[in-house]
Amino acid sequence: MNLSFHIARRYLFAKKSHNAINIISMISVFGIALATTALVCVLSVFNGFTGVVSQTFSAFDPELQITPAQGKVFNPANPQIGEVKKIDEIAFTSETLEENALLKNGDRQEPIILKGVSKKFENIANIDKLIIDGRFLLREDASGTAGSMEPDSLTEWHIDNGVIGAGLAMFLGVRANFVDPVEIYVPKRNVRVNPANPSTAFDRGSVFISGVFALNQAKYDDQMMIVSIDLARELLRYETEVSSIDIKLKNAAEADKVQAKIKSILGNDYLVKNRFEQQEDLFRMVSIEKWVTFLILAIILVIAVFNIVGSLTILIIEKNEDIRILKNLGADNKLILKVFLFEGCLITFVGTIAGIILGLIICLLQQHFGLLQLGSTPGTFVMDAYPVVVEPLDVLLIFVTVSLISLLAVVYPVNNLRKRL
Repeated sequence: MNLSFHIARRYLFAKKSHNAINIISMISVFGIALATTALVCVLSVFNGFTGVVSQTFSAFDPELQITPAQGKVFNPANPQIGEVKKIDEIAFTSETLEENALLKNGDRQEPIILKGVSKKFENIANIDKLIIDGRFLLREDASGTAGSMEPDSLTEWHIDNGVIGAGLAMFLGVRANFVDPVEIYVPKRNVRVNPANPSTAFDRGSVFISGVFALNQAKYDDQMMIVSIDLARELLRYETEVSSIDIKLKNAAEADKVQAKIKSILGNDYLVKNRFEQQEDLFRMVSIEKWVTFLILAIILVIAVFNIVGSLTILIIEKNEDIRILKNLGADNKLILKVFLFEGCLITFVGTIAGIILGLIICLLQQHFGLLQLGSTPGTFVMDAYPVVVEPLDVLLIFVTVSLISLLAVVYPVNNLRKRL
């Protein structure tokens, strides 16, 4: 084996009388290295985008969320939910009520997602860091005299505010602390619509815009308005119902353990989702794009690997005299086959390792210097340069894939030589 490897190494690296063989072998190495580099860089970029999406949504979505398995809403006052709230690992919970609605400002109107939240939502979402205009204030309570009533006759009243996404605010032409409120229209539940007067099918409310948030995600910035859960219940004609219970943990690293514990308490009547499961469609889409791209590049790799077949075939033809000399010196067919098998393995190994090293270097440079920009204007996107995260398992998968495809290509010319011998 050592003699076969030594001869194969000299064929690849030592000077030969025919430079064409050198060039063809180096082209094979370069082709494999280029395909491997592309695989490392592309998978790392997809990992980077996944990380960016995860970090972006973690600022808004709860660590765990309880939703009904069937229907839109449920009553949070049942004993099972109460037992969940007593779990030691839970810091606190927040109630949420979501529904589709119509938001109107003057002659501008837009369908929205109306999100009613309780007071603890501010701590779960860390919303203050996302406010770009105004402040997070949903309901102001105050005391005052009621019209011309006696001075000592007081009544409680409140002002409803809303926090709106930046894209939605731009479309409607509103901003924080506007003097005029915006109007919310919500379909009445369990009411038949009168075709002659369809406006009676809606409950109407008005809120002042207290703040504008930006998450750089169209799902939120262009569609969502946050109000107090009390106002949402009034508009939707609910009493205590919620669409979800958001959970903040004392230690985020225990999310999987607490999720399993909550599932065991609630059973099949409720869904308990972590952050990734709350955005399952988006993460599935990113994952599918990643592996489809990997498959396409693997097909390109197969085409590049045909260079190995060509270079080994030409090398075998060119080394007919060497084969005859080795046989005269007593070499058996097995040793001769190993020479060219090792030759193909060396081309594969050198190209794969060189490609992985080059890919890692490019990823490192991209991480530190942002060589490849997302756009010509800084600040247009969430990040200015393509994000890159190298996963060791991806590198191992690339090494195994490239090696297997390349070694399968080596078998063909070596098998032809075996038949000749």
